[in-house]
Amino acid sequence: MKKWLLSSILVVAIAALAACGGGGNDNGENPEGLLGDGKLTVGTTAGVQEQLVEKVQELAAEQDLEIEIKTFTDYPIVNEALAQGELDINVFQHEPYLNEFKEDRNLDLIKVANTVNFPMGVYSNKIDDISKLEKGAKIGLPNDPTNGGRALLLFEQAGLIKLKEDAGVTAGLNDIEENKNDYEFVELEAAQIPRQLDELDAAAINSNYAMEAGYIPAEDSIFIEPKDSPWVNIVAARTENKDDEAIKQFVDLYQSEEMEKFIEEELQGSVIPGW
Repeated sequence: MKKWLLSSILVVAIAALAACGGGGNDNGENPEGLLGDGKLTVGTTAGVQEQLVEKVQELAAEQDLEIEIKTFTDYPIVNEALAQGELDINVFQHEPYLNEFKEDRNLDLIKVANTVNFPMGVYSNKIDDISKLEKGAKIGLPNDPTNGGRALLLFEQAGLIKLKEDAGVTAGLNDIEENKNDYEFVELEAAQIPRQLDELDAAAINSNYAMEAGYIPAEDSIFIEPKDSPWVNIVAARTENKDDEAIKQFVDLYQSEEMEKFIEEELQGSVIPGW
């Protein structure tokens, strides 16, 4: 009877210690962060974004951080996957896009850190200078609000149009105040624009999609954003995980000197560190 009672007391004591974090560190914190397993599942888009995350994956392996990469071909799916818990973080978008997307779909996502800037460019398979666009030319641009607005601001910088003074970063076609050459603007899915460029006279293309299609933005674009463009890409996470130690480790690796060197040597000015 006494042996049974002693065993019962030990079981209760062990259970109580486990509930209070006994057997872990003294302050009750998980040393591997909120995600808890020394592993991050990172969502990104195919092409250069994936290439950059793969380099971080390589650096992380040296620090016992395992990174699993999930690659997507369309922007909206990556944020939905993060919100639904299929990913721990994603790396593919700039902050205006994240803010617009999470507001529209009521998602609890947050910017964690800056990554790189992909200058948006105007491309054409028919002309080699943007000044050669003829009256009534058909010009493509992304159909989502932030990248579409970014494209319109780029067209304004190139002198093609004039926008209303208060148009801002989410400018739409109805914000065009002046279009002297009667250009026809065609809104398309961002990922599809390189494939449809032959059907257009020119188009604004996000650099990751341009590079995936074989273009070198710094060389092949007929007009491109300046290097100090504010459209820097970011790491995004669910708000509840924003201070996770594994995510902080990922950010430190992404913003390291090794990554700067890799970007400079491999991407040759088409992608710019944004930190």
